[in-house]
Amino acid sequence: MTGPVAILIGPPGAGKTTVGGLLAALLGAEFLDTDSAIEEVAGKPVSDIFISDGEAVFRELERAAAARTIASHEGILALGGGAVMDPGTRLLGGQPVVYLQTGFAAAVRRTGLEAPRPLLIGNPRARMRELLEERLPVYEALAWVTVTTDDRAPQEIADEVAAAVTARMAAEAGEGAGTSPGWPPLDPAAGDPVGGAPEDRAGPAADPAGPAGSPAGPEGPAGPVGQR
Repeated sequence: MTGPVAILIGPPGAGKTTVGGLLAALLGAEFLDTDSAIEEVAGKPVSDIFISDGEAVFRELERAAAARTIASHEGILALGGGAVMDPGTRLLGGQPVVYLQTGFAAAVRRTGLEAPRPLLIGNPRARMRELLEERLPVYEALAWVTVTTDDRAPQEIADEVAAAVTARMAAEAGEGAGTSPGWPPLDPAAGDPVGGAPEDRAGPAADPAGPAGSPAGPEGPAGPVGQR
């Protein structure tokens, strides 16, 4: 696989940096967020870029950082909340984009009293509502998988994302030839593929002696039906 193992998107307060670090640890991958890449190039924090240079300059730096890291980073990548609004950055078709879905109340709670965020200066609650209304359709359109974050611990979220990413990697490696991640569907109660245990779906066991008076026939293929 080339390119990022997973690309995390979502609004401010979604937990992209926190979940991304945990996810990287679970998968043994390197974590990078585009804000850090921007700060490395600019030599100053994102908040200072907004104040001293303006949002237009920041967006240009963000556009370049997103393009560079999507093309070259092979670990877990977190995109800035507004990066997806750039037409160039929206070209993420086929990429493992994970949308960390966060409701309005949770996003406000997580960001309102934290360190100042340039786009939320003034009335954080009203500005957050505007950002969500503008960006949610884009997040949803880009998402390969969506994971809810409200009232959930970061580790729980990271575990769910890791399971989805691992399934995708297995399928791409050929272990799930002819299948897609999450197929066959699981029985929620037993954790087995729908239809019962493998031996239940294999049909009645053949009589090793064959019909009365007949010699034993060759054994059929071993292994559960539909084994991935």
